[in-house]
Amino acid sequence: MTILPGGAALWRLTSAEGQAGLSFTPPVLELDGQAVTLKPLVMAKASEHTLGNGFTETHFTGAVAGQAGLELDLIVQHRADHPVVRFCYRVRSLQPRSLTRSAGRDAIEYLGFSLQGYPACREVRLSEFDESIHSFRPVESDVANRHFENNISILGPLLAGEGEGGACLVAYEHGAQAPDAFLRFELTADRSVALRAVKGNCDHGQPLSPKHPFETIWFMAAVAPGNIDKLAGAFRTFMLQGQTNNLASRRPYIFYNTWCYQERNKWWNDQKFLTSMNQDRMRAEIEVAGRMGIDVFVLDTGWYSKTGDWEVNRVNFPDGLELVQAELNRRNMKLGLWLGPTLAAVSSRILKQHPGCRMTAAGKFLGPLEVWETEESYCMCLVSPYWEAFADEMIRLNKEFGVTYFKWDAVGQYGCDNPNHWHGDASHSPQDRADRYAFEMGRYMIKVVNKVCAACPEAIVDFDITEGGRFVGLGFLAAGKYFLINNGPYYSNLDHPGGGPTGKLWSNVFVYPGPARPRLCRATLDFDKWIPAVLFLTHYLPDDPAESQIINLASLILGHNGIWGDLAALSEDGVQRFGDVLGLYKQVREDVTAAHPVRSGLCGGSPEVHEKINGATGRGAVCLFAAVAGSYTYVTQHPVVASNPWHTDGVIVIRDATDRAIVTVEFTKPAAAIVLFGV
Repeated sequence: MTILPGGAALWRLTSAEGQAGLSFTPPVLELDGQAVTLKPLVMAKASEHTLGNGFTETHFTGAVAGQAGLELDLIVQHRADHPVVRFCYRVRSLQPRSLTRSAGRDAIEYLGFSLQGYPACREVRLSEFDESIHSFRPVESDVANRHFENNISILGPLLAGEGEGGACLVAYEHGAQAPDAFLRFELTADRSVALRAVKGNCDHGQPLSPKHPFETIWFMAAVAPGNIDKLAGAFRTFMLQGQTNNLASRRPYIFYNTWCYQERNKWWNDQKFLTSMNQDRMRAEIEVAGRMGIDVFVLDTGWYSKTGDWEVNRVNFPDGLELVQAELNRRNMKLGLWLGPTLAAVSSRILKQHPGCRMTAAGKFLGPLEVWETEESYCMCLVSPYWEAFADEMIRLNKEFGVTYFKWDAVGQYGCDNPNHWHGDASHSPQDRADRYAFEMGRYMIKVVNKVCAACPEAIVDFDITEGGRFVGLGFLAAGKYFLINNGPYYSNLDHPGGGPTGKLWSNVFVYPGPARPRLCRATLDFDKWIPAVLFLTHYLPDDPAESQIINLASLILGHNGIWGDLAALSEDGVQRFGDVLGLYKQVREDVTAAHPVRSGLCGGSPEVHEKINGATGRGAVCLFAAVAGSYTYVTQHPVVASNPWHTDGVIVIRDATDRAIVTVEFTKPAAAIVLFGV
């Protein structure tokens, strides 16, 4: 990393070997109607300190040339032995200035760089919603010469290149469902790239002062020897170790959530969603979950009396959550709760304290609306003083009940155009205020999580992205993790009217035991190449029979780590099976989490093989799936430890001369096999 005193570039990132590099041009802002390039004559190191994740944060600062009183800070998070750096800019003015959008659109260029020397380029999109599986999935697309020659712009948020000198990447931390763009990489024929704002990045007339600096979103960059796929492994490691100080979000806990049974009660048993949300049922589920090896037990919606205040429903839980917490403590399990961050009941205390923080659309408040058989609620704006009040409620739940896991649900990207909040005023159009809210709401979600985690370091916030229209990308992962798939596609995804002859058909398709649901869930493991699967909680079914349980276990230990279903209905053998396998998995789950994925075969094909072996230790897992009976053999890419591995029935494992494992499995029906190395 080099700060450049002259020329067009502001700073340069080089690989440790010095072969590959990227030079970044300074940001360009429109100030008082004029484009201003923020290039200081000199940038000096102002401070440096070590972060909680072991990376170093260095602050550089300098006075912008030719702009009296205008200062630029470059903040870089880095580690000497790691190729990925994270950085942002802060701009402040010692005299009155304003950010402007004189052409009616954002006029911000965050950075520029050249991909000369990197002839092979690739865009990685993280936020495409695949209707066939009703889930977000990553997509990698080649960026060819024709795209540069025709000045095409691309969404990202990752853009990577490779050449003879090595590989590079640049990424930004924000989010939206593709193709909705708040930033884009703009390409030019000379292979220059500019990362520019599209919408919502600032307000017209936004003041710029020491008290109100302009703070950019965070960016990432890397240069290293090798190709893009090798650099993807380094980026994945950075996402696990370096992107956040909230390290509890990276731990491979086993999660159980009550919602699946709540839905079964509704659709199969003619009950209400909240019928089972009571003290006796939770005690029964906790007892089974403890024997299965669950780490975090999550009460989904309905545990509260009203949204916003998040007080325990004392009718269903006469002892509050004290008894539930005691049962969990006895089994060394953690407590998790469902929350709706943008919901506040009509009679709630928090609404009375913040009535002006309600969302509006076209001048009308959003709500009141029904929330899962509880009191009607208004929609609250996170880009307002409400954000801090909500964070305080979460901290209270941690202090009062020991809650360390929070599942956030029903938070859409768009929603508010209120002129009295922090995303525009009456001088801005409703559309500009709505776009500004959509840009800022994710940043305020991150602020909430960081405040909670500063007060409660063991806290984990899981943001539900099981529906489209969410803040999906690299942004939220700087603070928490994602809840990726609950029950998967609805019948409406398949152009099926639903309902069935009895009218009792569950609205979701993949809610039954067997190979179909886990096959669908494994399709999203494509994320694991760039972002660890542990950051995409996905739930698998524990239901009998044994064949289904093994398929679900083999799937969830690849990193998704989620379980839900009717625990009280499991056979004793089934509970024991989960307890045994998860107990063994826990011995190597840190290795599985750290391991870069090796995939062989199509998802749903025969065989479909997932290798998650830590190259540094030889420990981890290999899981094999087949839809057709037969004999299958797989040779691991990584050497494995010498100790005898544990495996399911019908598997033979030997080691070759290079200590790689040769795994042979005989399937008599569609099934799965698990091999654990290092237990």
